This record gives sequence, C-alpha cells and structure tokens, in this order.
Amino acid sequence: MDSFQDFKLNKQLHYAIDDLGFTTPTEIQSQSFSPVMSGRDVVGIAQTGTGKTFAYMLPLLNDLKFSKEIDPRVLVIVPTRELVIQVVDEIEKFGKYSSIRVAGVYGGVNINQHKELVMQGADIIVATPGRLYDLLLSRALKPKSIKKLVIDEVDIMLDLGFRFQLTNIFELLPEQRQNIMFSATMTEDVAEFITSFFKNPLTISVAVSGTPLDNITQFAYNVPNFYTKINLLKELLLNAETYTKNLIFVPNKKSADLVFELLDDFFGDEVAVIHSNKTQNYRIRSIENFNQNKTRILVTTDIMARGLDLDSISHVINVDTPRFPENYMHRIGRSGRAEAEGTSILLSTEAEQDHKKAIEDLMNLKIEQLELPETVEISKKLTWEEQPKIVEADNPHKIDTEERGASFHEKSEKNSRTNQGGSYKRIIKKKYKKARTKGDKGFNQRNKDKGKKPF
Repeated sequence: MDSFQDFKLNKQLHYAIDDLGFTTPTEIQSQSFSPVMSGRDVVGIAQTGTGKTFAYMLPLLNDLKFSKEIDPRVLVIVPTRELVIQVVDEIEKFGKYSSIRVAGVYGGVNINQHKELVMQGADIIVATPGRLYDLLLSRALKPKSIKKLVIDEVDIMLDLGFRFQLTNIFELLPEQRQNIMFSATMTEDVAEFITSFFKNPLTISVAVSGTPLDNITQFAYNVPNFYTKINLLKELLLNAETYTKNLIFVPNKKSADLVFELLDDFFGDEVAVIHSNKTQNYRIRSIENFNQNKTRILVTTDIMARGLDLDSISHVINVDTPRFPENYMHRIGRSGRAEAEGTSILLSTEAEQDHKKAIEDLMNLKIEQLELPETVEISKKLTWEEQPKIVEADNPHKIDTEERGASFHEKSEKNSRTNQGGSYKRIIKKKYKKARTKGDKGFNQRNKDKGKKPF
C-alpha cells in the first residue's frame, strides 16, 4: 500500500492521520495491516524507527467499536513506564475523533490510583507486566472481555526477566484471543516464547537485524581510555551547529551517572540523563525537554531508550562498544528516522575492538575510521576497570601446592575435620544403615530390646 488512503480505515482515523500529517506508511505498517485486521496471530520483526507501534495500532483501533463496557477489550504490554505513556499518547492522537477510552498503568505509582482508573472503564489498557499482573490478581482489572493482546518490544521484556509475569498473565486471559507481537530482533528466547503461546502465527519480517538504515552515516574513533572518550565527546559537542540533538549511549546506570556528571560540569542545562533509578517525574521531564529542544544532549542506557519516540536526533554517540552487535543496530536506529539523515559515532578502546569487529561482521560493512583530533587531550586517568591489576609476587592469591615454604605445615587433625551433620544422625545412620529422627530413637531401642530387627 502506497498511501494511508489505501487502508480500509474509518473516517475518524483518516481525519486523525491527516491532522498528524502522515501520508505514506512504512513497510512494516503496509504489510501488517491486513493480517492484524484478519484476526490471526501475527509476529512483526522490524528495526527500531520503522513505525512498529502504528503498525499494530491502526488495525486495532479501526476494528474497535463503541462500547460502554467497563472491562477492556484490548491489552497492550510494554517493558517500561515511558513506553506506556508514549503508547497511550499515540492512541489518544489516533482516537481524537472517536470515543476510544485508553488507560496506562505502570509501577512506581500507588496501585490504588490505578485500581480506580481501570474500574472507571477503558477500551484499551496499556501496561507494564508487573503492574498488570498485580491488577489482575487484585481483580480490579477483569480480563474476561479481552479479545486482542499486543506484546511490544518482547525481546527487551525477556531480557529484563519478565517471562514469569508474562506466563502468569497469559494463564489469566481468555484462551480465545488474537495475539500480536512486535520486536526488533528474533532471538532464541523470542522464538521459544512464540512457540509456547502463539497459534500458527504469521511472521512479518521487513529487515534483517544486521542491515543498517541507508540514511545513517557511521563513523568510529579508536580511543585509548574512558576519560579520553569524554574529552573527545566534549570536543565534538562544542560544535552546537552540527551536533544539534544528541543521544549518548552508555552500558549501565553507573556509567550514565558518571558521563552525565562530567558533561554537566561542562554543558550545564544542555544535558540530561535517564535511567531506571531516576524518578518517574524526572525521566518524563528529561524526555520532554529533549523533544522540545530545551536540552540537546541526552545520556541514556539501551533499555531506557528502547522504543521511545525521540524526535529529530542528529547524532547517536556510543560511548561504549556494545557487547551484542544487535544492540548497536537498535542504538543507531534512533537517528535517521522518518527518512531523515542521521549520524552514528562509535568510540572504542583497544579492549573493545573485538566487539567492534562483531558489529561490522553483522552489518557486512566497515565503519569509517576517523583520526583522533590533535586538540583532544589524551587522559592518563583510568577507571577502575581500566587500571592494571597487579598481583604481588610475595603475596600471591593462590599458593602453588607443589612448592611449599619452610613454614608450611599440614592442618592438625582437629582443624581438618569436616561438617558431617549432627552426631546423633551419624550414629543412627551407622547403626541402622538409615538416618533416624529423634522421634524414632525410643522405637528403635524398644525393638532392639525385644530382639526385633529395626526397619
């Protein structure tokens, strides 16, 4: 389908799409519309930035008729609170001219507020797995009317350890339902998950996970250590005319705080950070400020940025080289969205060269190497992980048992004993060839006095 006008949508949805300025659907949206509308189970695999949310949302909203029922008919499960808020916002935009009711629930908020919210009635519930499970167990949310189940970014949910909650949620839902799953990668865990819970699904894959987006230019720098990476980062970001909107990826929360602190001292209000240890209000405010161009530098982790709709990112800068090459693909996909031009920069130390090669092998592409600018100071400061680990020659961690010093002596018999359990158990086990409890003691003694063989 070359245009949204080719979709068999109701007038209300067409009005909303016109208001949003959308004209041409992406490939995943074109291929998903009819299968999702048909009611069969669907698995969609597409890269970050290709419009997966709209791909499942349009046919579901088109099929949703007016109802006064309190219980929801569509359930959407996503991994993070930010994604709940984002999906709810997108549904409200598309439902602008209709009477669709949508509610978002997630952890970090008093559950009583969400109980009241869902009991007021909603057609669509968007939820994180943990909060959804709590609401189902408390019976504040009744699943009997659910006809459509969507699991978005399922690979991230499995990585975060949500399989247990998802399995329990499925057991509480009606068996007769349509299952829809969208993901950026098809891992072994995802494949096993599909086999366990989906009924003969149609798989729609529009891009291999290792195929880079054509409109993203990629560069790489070889850097000696972390603090030199920060010096290079500062040098690049000083050029505000070129580096207009920058997403800085780091491997974990600790690194995110450190990078933010170092950049904050230099750029002040231009930089923000999001990760799971930050409060919900802080995270939402940081994302809003970034999208509204109040800040131009956002430091984040892979999980926090996954699936978020971050507008018009000019540069994605990888402070670390991801251990899993697929994560690099998700990161750079944040730039160059909606056919816009984007740039990705990869910073790698000598220890990260193997990870870099794995990325290039996955893409079947050599990332262009740039020389470190002469103006960048080579830092001598090392992180704890980068510092050489020195083992004292006269105080080794492990003693070679074949070479004993003059002062070495074997342990005494007393100190060589091992814990074999209580003395009573050992005596009884030896005597009767079977361990006995204290309650058996009298019984065994009486049998012995009578000349009977204890069992």
